[in-house]
Amino acid sequence: MNRLVLLLWAVTFCFAADTGLRCYECTLGLGSLCLTTETTCKVGEQCFSGKGKAAGVTVTMKGCLAVAECNKTTDVNFPSSGNTTIYKMTKTCCDSNLCNSAPAGLPGALQLALLSLTAVFAANALV
Repeated sequence: MNRLVLLLWAVTFCFAADTGLRCYECTLGLGSLCLTTETTCKVGEQCFSGKGKAAGVTVTMKGCLAVAECNKTTDVNFPSSGNTTIYKMTKTCCDSNLCNSAPAGLPGALQLALLSLTAVFAANALV
């Protein structure tokens, strides 16, 4: 009987360990074009959507963010350790699975195709 209880506890623990908040993640997007994947946040993090404007172009980000950094506007500098502000990024948080919705616009497969073509043209230009 003790083995059965231990087995049930172990199985429950395995399922409970993977219950982190799921969010869309996009490292850097331009306008509504942002290639997203799904990620699982760590404890103390929430999903966020970030939006800024650099040289007249809308810059977007998505992912997980520490709760203390949520709903703030920060300067994005270049280089990252420098003091030259390129643009300001406003990061808005939410706390339910996939609440930082995938970007509207092009479907995922079309985004991937467009990004692949851009990479091929860029590689050819550099050669």
